[in-house]
Amino acid sequence: MSLLWLRVAVLLYAFASLAVLPAALYDRPRWRHIAIPATTAAIFFHFVSLVEMLNAAHHRLPVDTHEAQSFLSLVLAIAFLFIYGRYRAISLGIFLLPICFLLGLLPAFRPGEEATAFPHHLHAGWIFLHVALLLAAYAALFLSLLASLLYLVQERRLKKKSRGLTWLPALETTDQIALKTLLFGLPCMTAGLLIGTVIAQQTIGPTYFLDPKVLLSFAMWLAYVAMIFIRRHSGLRGRRAVYLSSFVFLVVLAVWAANQLSVVHRFAAP
Repeated sequence: MSLLWLRVAVLLYAFASLAVLPAALYDRPRWRHIAIPATTAAIFFHFVSLVEMLNAAHHRLPVDTHEAQSFLSLVLAIAFLFIYGRYRAISLGIFLLPICFLLGLLPAFRPGEEATAFPHHLHAGWIFLHVALLLAAYAALFLSLLASLLYLVQERRLKKKSRGLTWLPALETTDQIALKTLLFGLPCMTAGLLIGTVIAQQTIGPTYFLDPKVLLSFAMWLAYVAMIFIRRHSGLRGRRAVYLSSFVFLVVLAVWAANQLSVVHRFAAP
C-alpha cells in the first residue's frame, strides 16, 4: 500500500504543479484554492506512504537512495506549504512543486533500483535524526538560493520598470525568505553533523575525520556560517547574495558527490 499512497502523492504533486501556474502567473485565486489543498493532500499521502514503507522495511529512517529521495521531496513540499502560510508566496511553488514531483517519481514507479543503504547495526533513532536534520538543512539552503535568484530577477524588473513578472514576491519578502531559511537550516546542519560525529566515533573511530565526505561536510558548515554572518552584518542582497548562495550550494553538491569516495557513507545493500 505504501507504493499506492506514494503514487497518489506524486500525481497530486503533478496536479498542484499545473494548478500553481495560473495561480502565480495570472493571479487567479480559484487556482490558488486548488493548488494549496492539492499540495496538502499530497503531503498527507506522501507521509503515510513513507511511514508504511519504513515500517515494512523494519527501520525508522530512509536507508537507501529512493527512500532518501522520497524523504527530501516531502521536506521540500512541507517547506513550501510553511512558506506559503507565512508569506503567501505561492510563486515559489512554480519551482518547488515540480521538484517534489520529480524526486518522488522514481521511488513511486520504479522503486528499488538504487542499492545504497546505511548499515543496519547503527542505532536507528540517532541515524534518523542525522539524516533528517541534514536533509532539512539542504532543503533550507536550496530555498534560500531560489529566493535570492527571485530577488535578483525582481530587482532588475523594478529597475527597468518592466510590466512583466508581476507575480513575483516583493523584494522584502524574498529577502526575508532567503535569510530566515538560512537561519532555520544552520541549527539543523549543526545538530546533524554533531550527531553523525558521535555515532561515527562509537562505531568507526578517529579515522572518521579523514573521510572525504566528512571533511567536505565541515567545510560546508563553515561556508554556511560565513554566509549567514555576511548576510546579517553587511545586508548582502542581489547578485552578490546569489553568488554566495550558489557557492555554498556547489559545496553541498560536492558533499553529495563525495559519496563515491567515502568509506563511511557509501554502503552496499545486504
